[in-house]
Amino acid sequence: MSVDVGTKAPDFTLHNQDRQPVTLTETLAKGPVVLAFFPAAFSGVCQKEMCTFRDSMSELKHVSAQVLGVSTDTFFALKAWDDQQKLGLPLLSDYNKDVIRTYGVVNPDMIGLKDIAKRAVFVIDKGGVVRHREVLDDARNEPDYGKVKSALASL
Repeated sequence: MSVDVGTKAPDFTLHNQDRQPVTLTETLAKGPVVLAFFPAAFSGVCQKEMCTFRDSMSELKHVSAQVLGVSTDTFFALKAWDDQQKLGLPLLSDYNKDVIRTYGVVNPDMIGLKDIAKRAVFVIDKGGVVRHREVLDDARNEPDYGKVKSALASL
């Protein structure tokens, strides 16, 4: 399955790095969401991506946008990574891999890691409709941050 631009984003509830449940629809009630799937905490490109989103938070707050990072890491690993990097954004554990399957962003094998998240970004408007989608097949690449910001600015 895949979630495309113009479709309703499937709802989910996952636990963040502080073991608190985070539900997409509840987060959308506050404004648009940048749903950023990443392969693994403590990896170079993922760190760069999440730090870029962290450093863009003041810009994103102008449009009331919230970034949710999602990986298949445990919330223990996500907590340690957040503490180390001072990311300050919700990092959600999709340990059971349900959400990556629902959104169609499963990487079946990345250098021996099975069924982890591809690097992917979805911009979801307050009504729950996907306005931007970028799924990268090569995890060494980062998303196009300019397109994410343009999608948010158009909301």
